[in-house]
Amino acid sequence: MFSFLYYSQHSDLLLYGDAVAHINIARRVFDSQTPGLLQLGTVWLPLPHLLMIPFIFSNTMWQSGGGGSIPSMIAYVLAVMGIFRLVSGVLNAELRTKPAAGVGAWAAAFAYGANPNLIYMQATAMTESLYLALFIWAVVFFAEFVRSLPKTDLPKSDGQETDPQDNKEDRQPVPAARTSLMRCVWCLAGAELTRYDGWFLAGVMGMAVLVIALRRWRTSTPGDRALRRISLRFLVGIALAPILWLAYNRVVYGNALDFATGPYSAKAIEQRVGAPNPALHNVPVAAIYYLKSAQLNMADGNWGRLWLAAALLTLAIALWKLRTQSAFMLVLLFLWVPLVFYALSIAYGSVPVHVYAWWPFATFNQRYGLQLVPMFAVSAGVLTASVFVFGAGSRHAAKLAAVMFALVVASYASVWRAEPRCLQEARRNWEIRHTLNTAVQRLVTRLPRNSIFLMDLGEHVGVMEEAGIPLRRVVNSENHRPWMRPTDPEGLWERALADPSRYVDFVIAFDGDAVDRGLNGQGLNKANLTELAEIHATGQPHAHIYATHYATHYATHPAPNQSR
Repeated sequence: MFSFLYYSQHSDLLLYGDAVAHINIARRVFDSQTPGLLQLGTVWLPLPHLLMIPFIFSNTMWQSGGGGSIPSMIAYVLAVMGIFRLVSGVLNAELRTKPAAGVGAWAAAFAYGANPNLIYMQATAMTESLYLALFIWAVVFFAEFVRSLPKTDLPKSDGQETDPQDNKEDRQPVPAARTSLMRCVWCLAGAELTRYDGWFLAGVMGMAVLVIALRRWRTSTPGDRALRRISLRFLVGIALAPILWLAYNRVVYGNALDFATGPYSAKAIEQRVGAPNPALHNVPVAAIYYLKSAQLNMADGNWGRLWLAAALLTLAIALWKLRTQSAFMLVLLFLWVPLVFYALSIAYGSVPVHVYAWWPFATFNQRYGLQLVPMFAVSAGVLTASVFVFGAGSRHAAKLAAVMFALVVASYASVWRAEPRCLQEARRNWEIRHTLNTAVQRLVTRLPRNSIFLMDLGEHVGVMEEAGIPLRRVVNSENHRPWMRPTDPEGLWERALADPSRYVDFVIAFDGDAVDRGLNGQGLNKANLTELAEIHATGQPHAHIYATHYATHYATHPAPNQSR
């Protein structure tokens, strides 16, 4: 709450253009010339926007961005709880010493919750906080599923044989395993409807469940049959969300992969922006760039290297435990899944990541590195617990654990002094677009109240939000039937483009957008338009504001009670 109030007071909630887009996608579901669920669009997955809707009915919460922050803040709290539960459960199973597990769990929760970059992001309408909460709880429930399996299904540990007497009891149906796995399905479904990272995570977890089920495929005890049934339900459950999204894209937009290949996809944006990709078609280099981005989300310089060293040491411990067939440490490897996903995405998925320390010496998509914060946090917890265990029986154990907490505090203090990297990236994002948007917004607010506008909201939806103009007073590219291809002749958008003076009072065009293309010979009737202003901003497309013949008199001769 303190973070939210601080960043709200400093007008930092909507620095990211994506944050502005998210709250406006949610807003137009009920505030539009053509309201409805189809306003959710195709590129961004729908769950974050659906969760924001109840909180942005208020114009104040919409304009300030606070309505979009609430789901992120709730998710942040749940994620911290999830980290604590995950580390506590795993360490209790591995170390079998409650004090060490407790210290490790608190250290992990503190390392996650105190991360400066995450503290900023959870106060915004960005999707990272929500996805991380779903990701963490999916791993939590998977860990509990593994823990609740019959002993005969778990790998032998430390060379011990399973007690034959226990086998008879443990091969009965496993309701606890079923409950944990179904909860994992719900978390994965939420993750799949939040970010495409969730699709990859679900696939990895699905393969893990499949391996567990296949190990018991030839046996026919009640417990084994129950395990196969819940495994099948799990695999079907994690497939539903992607299938539904692909079907939605196919039915509404005519292309099941429109979110990946359409005009608003990451691929199309990369082609328009032309950002260099130093790791194009090179997965190892992409992995290195992503790891560097993740490291910088923890701390700069030697502090960042210390975090990375701690993570690699914990990974080595997990792999050693895996070699000795420890089932519980296996789930910690899921926390490294984002590295694989983003290495592939950077190399082949049109998602470049830039870090200021390496070529091209810029900051771009720095926030993607936040996906490894849970891994860093859990690593801190595991190492803290290990220090505590190795110091057991010694009066220095508590001091050693306190040193670990102090290192986390010192590391994050260095980040606060330099300003969190995600906040720096957000400020640069805002600086690029605010000059043009603010200039247009100031002119728009001087126009008569209750005017109707024609505008492509794709890149500059913040103009209307800042001006406090409801989206239902803007005819835009979403006001038509998207399944009518290639255009919808009866759609409000197409009709307004063809003859603006019949439908709107003012037209706002930015160089290269759909309205501008219509004005330059592709069908928009320019005969009844009067240009009121042309706005230039360095590095940005020019903006033009036109009045239709109905609005020209009022734009040039405002009524006494109207400001100009």
